[in-house]
This record gives sequence, structure tokens and C-alpha cells, in this order.
Amino acid sequence: MGTFKIEGGHQLKGDIQPQGAKNEALQILCAVLLTPEQVTINNIPDIIDINKLIALLSNLGVKVNRVSDYSYTFQADDINLDYMQSAEFKKEGSGLRGSIMMVGPLLARFGKGYIPKPGGDKIGRRRLDTHFEGFINLGAKFRYNREEYFYGVESDELIGTDMLLDEASVTGTANIVMAAVLAKGTTTIYNAACEPYLQQLCKMLNRMGAKISGVGSNLLTIEGVDQLGGTEHTMLPDMIEIGSWIGLAAMTKSELTIKNVSWDDLGQIPNVFAKLGITLERRGDDIYIPEHKDGYEIQNYIDGSILTIADAPWPGFTPDLLSIVLVVATQARGEVLIHQKMFESRLFFTDKLIDMGAKIILCDPHRATVIGHDFKSQLKATTMVSPDIRAGISLLIAALSAKGTSTIHNIEQIDRGYQHIVKRLQRIGAKIERFEGN
Repeated sequence: MGTFKIEGGHQLKGDIQPQGAKNEALQILCAVLLTPEQVTINNIPDIIDINKLIALLSNLGVKVNRVSDYSYTFQADDINLDYMQSAEFKKEGSGLRGSIMMVGPLLARFGKGYIPKPGGDKIGRRRLDTHFEGFINLGAKFRYNREEYFYGVESDELIGTDMLLDEASVTGTANIVMAAVLAKGTTTIYNAACEPYLQQLCKMLNRMGAKISGVGSNLLTIEGVDQLGGTEHTMLPDMIEIGSWIGLAAMTKSELTIKNVSWDDLGQIPNVFAKLGITLERRGDDIYIPEHKDGYEIQNYIDGSILTIADAPWPGFTPDLLSIVLVVATQARGEVLIHQKMFESRLFFTDKLIDMGAKIILCDPHRATVIGHDFKSQLKATTMVSPDIRAGISLLIAALSAKGTSTIHNIEQIDRGYQHIVKRLQRIGAKIERFEGN
């Protein structure tokens, strides 16, 4: 198990380039299964979850060629469908949440798709009903082996239909879209997710020959086609990482420039950080954050009531950044209520921040009130364990701002979402080291 040692309390300075978007990559990589032709994908993040998915695709028979550090070609012209029933697949697939995204493309092209119950973050329930209800609506038969926690869908032919999703699930929408592009007839998906990463997937599929309209809205119309061809695709920068670096700059009173952020795809992210009192300047497609010498002050609502920051489907604020916002608020002037609606365990890491001296009231599993210190009382260094990706990076940001030397164990959780993080932080002046051990 890896460990970070962080000497906190130092200002940082410089430029940082966000990696490719993890949540986009999980969808885009699985879409290569929809065609026997070569697909080139650029700006793939070099992180554990994505590397696991690439290994799964390779084991399935996809020809994978690494062109450069962050670019690969994929060709799924000789797929071994028997691998999906193997003990190896059941083991490897269960360790990766994103493995569920393989089911839609496999069902569409080969008439069957299987997946073990996926793993991932320990942040609460992540149900798969939306995915499988969509496949069933398209005519697939569903089966579930309770003893092995093994899911499957099979169909001789998928038939387009009208469907209303029970929730605007990003991965659910993406999976159903990938199944529907090769279905016979027309499919409409209402209450579809419309995140930029889903838009990216639809644009890529259209370049491959799919016929998807309504991209960017919550009503998608998909005319099924007989086959798809190859294409080239470049991933957006990771908006969660961009939000993480904004939070890091504020907490360490650092002057940072985040490069090439695809500002127009950030939605509410700049607005929410601005409500916390953080100054962000748009310089071309970069975000410049000046040194906050005098701290930052949370805005109340116009009637004077306490600000609430809550997650919501796009174009609302992404739940993946609520942990970052919570940490940033611990040193603000003022108070804020954080409302995490989606996952009932994501706020449980606040006990570690309280140990560091933060003033946080955990109201219930979904809500926390943060009373900011206004930097008058610095967080104290401590020893922590990273429970998931987003809590892990939040604790890392807290440690970089804290007085003294902190230790964070189980940093593989952070590795799942952030590439080469030690080297990148060291380049801007962070005092951080990585150690491997039991």
C-alpha cells in the first residue's frame, strides 16, 4: 500500500496542465467495441482505472497499440466472446466500476454482454438498474447469477423504442446510446444525461457513422445503422481535476494557472468557486488564480441566508467536486451548507478534517455545514487513509495547506483518478513524497 508524506503550509506557483477526462475515457474506450475498424484516441489519462479498462479490452481480443504517452489505437476485429464467461474476466471486471460500459457495445454488435458486479469507490450504492432497464426496453433478455454476482443481457436483434429513463444517469445514458446505435429502427431517450462527456461520446459515434440527434439536450433520437467505422477522437480535459487545482490554489494561497481547460465545457464549476469568494480569471482557454493574500469570503444568498452548494445533473454542479468544495470552505470567511444528494457515504471523510481542526457539522449522511476559519486557525497535520478518489484528493489538498507533516495511506485510491500527481505537484513547489510499503 502506497503512502504520501506531505509537508504543508507552503505556497505553490506555476502552471499545471489537466489530464484527459477520466469519466469520458471510460465511455469512449468501450465504444471501440462497436466497430471492427481502427479507432485512434488521444489525451487518454495514465491512471489506474483507465489502464485496467485498456487491459480488459486487450484480454477481450482488442488490438491495442500505444502510439505515444497518451494516445492509443484500438481495433476490435477479433473479439474473444468466451473471455466474458471466464474466471479471469469475473475477477478483473469486478475491480473496475467502468467495466459496466462494455455491456452496451457488446450487446449491440455481438448480441450478448456480461459483467461481474463492478467495484470502485466506497461512497454508497451505485445501482445499475437504469443500464439494464434500457437494454430490456431495446429487446434484450436479462439474467443475473446471484451466487456469482454476474449480470448478463442477450438478444438476437435489438429494436428501437421510446424510453423515459428513471434518472439522468451519465453512464446509463452512454451505455444505452451505444446499444441503440446498431439497433433496428429509431430509439428516443428522454431524461437523458447531457454532460459534456456524453456529448463527446455522441459526437464520436456520429463520426463513426451513427445517426444521433439532440446531442446536448435531455432528449436524444437515435436512428439505428447497420455498422460503424473507425475514427479519431481527442478527450476533453478532466473537469474534476480542474476543480481540484482551483481548490488547491485557494487553500494554499497560491498563484496558479490551469492550462487549456476547455472553459466552455466547465458549466457551473467557475461560478460555484466564485460563490466561495475565489477569484478566477479567464485568460484565453486558461484559468488564472491569483494569490489570495486576504483569503476568500463565501457569498450569502441575497436575502442573507446561508449559501447551499448541492450536486445536480448537468448543467448543475457535479457531485465529484463537492468534497473539494467542502475542504475549500474550511478556510473561507463565512459558512456554507454542502448537500451531497447522490451518494450517502461520500461525506464521511469529514471526520478526518475535523481531526485536523476544521469546523464541520455532519448533519446527516448527505449534508454538512462548514464554518470557515478565515485562515486564522491553520489546519493541523495528521495521519489519514484515503477512502475514495475524491475524498483522497480533498485530504491531500487539506494536507498541503496544513501546518506540519501529514501522512496519507491507501493512495492507490488517488492514483485511480489522478496521473503522475507527485511529479506534477512537485513542479509547482509542493513538498510531497511517495513511499511504497505494506
